[in-house]
Amino acid sequence: MKYTITHRTLYRYSSGVALCHNEARLLPRQTPWQLCQPSQITIEPRPALSTEREDFFGNRVLYFAIQDIHQRLEVNVATEVQILANRPFDPSSPSLPWERARDRLRGSADPEIIEARLFELDSPFASLHPAFREYAQASFPPGRPLLEAVADLNRRIYREFSYDPHFTTIATPLKDVLSQRRGVCQDFAHLGIACLRGMGLAARYVSGYLETLPPPGQPRLIGADASHAWLAVYVPGAGWAEFDPTNDCMPQHRHITLAWGRDYGDVAPLIGVMTGGGSHRIEVSVDVAPQHAPDAEA
Repeated sequence: MKYTITHRTLYRYSSGVALCHNEARLLPRQTPWQLCQPSQITIEPRPALSTEREDFFGNRVLYFAIQDIHQRLEVNVATEVQILANRPFDPSSPSLPWERARDRLRGSADPEIIEARLFELDSPFASLHPAFREYAQASFPPGRPLLEAVADLNRRIYREFSYDPHFTTIATPLKDVLSQRRGVCQDFAHLGIACLRGMGLAARYVSGYLETLPPPGQPRLIGADASHAWLAVYVPGAGWAEFDPTNDCMPQHRHITLAWGRDYGDVAPLIGVMTGGGSHRIEVSVDVAPQHAPDAEA
C-alpha cells in the first residue's frame, strides 16, 4: 500500500507572538515495514531557522524558530509512505509464557533487553498504579502465552470501554478513564501500557495514522482521518508486537507509524515556547489518502 499523508496544524493567537521555538514530530519514521519519501514541509510565517534531528527514541524531530511578530502559525507536512509488508507479528504468532517474558526482562544482560527495560518503568501518562495491574490480571493467568494474554487485554479494553471524544482531555487522569470506562485512542493506549507495565512487562506508546474507510457508496471526506495511537509490547528475543485497543486488532497495512516513546509526552506532534500570544485556538486536520483503492481489511 502507498499513502499520501497530509497533516495540517493552525494556531490563531489573540495577540502577537514576538518569538517562538518549536519541535514537531510530524515526520513518519523509517521502519523495516515502512518506507517514507522526503516530506514536503510548509510553515507560515517562514522560520528564521529550521533543522531536523533524531530524539532519544529515534523519532524524527523538526525544530524551527520564528522571529517575526505573528498572530497565526500554520504547519503543513505532506509525506508519501509505502507499507512494504505487514508487521513481524500477527495474532497466530507463537510466544513464550508471559511470566518468562517478565523474568527475562528482569534478569537478562542482553543489550536489547536492557534498552527495553526503559519501557517497563513509570511515566507521566502511564503510571504504575495498583488499579491498572488489578484490571490486567484477568488476562494473565499463569502460563498463558504473552501475545495471547496481551490480545485478551486488548479485546477487553475494546469491549468494555466506550469511545467518547468529549470525555477526556490531555490532562484527564488515567484512573478516571479506568473508572468511567470512557476515552479516546490515546487513553486506551495509555491504559493498555499501564496495565502491561503493572504486570512487569515492557510496553511503549506508538503514534501514527490510520486510514479510515467511508461507508459503502459514500466518498472519502478529506480531513476525516485523524492522528491515532496504539501500543507495543516487548517480546524478549523477538521484538516489539503492536496492538490497537481502540479497534481490537494488531496493526497491519492501514496503520502508519509516526513516532514512539514511553507515552504521549514523548511524541506530541507539536510543542514549543513563545513570547506573547495571549490565548489561542488550534485547528488540526489529517488526511490519509491511498494511492489506489485498498483491499478490505483482513
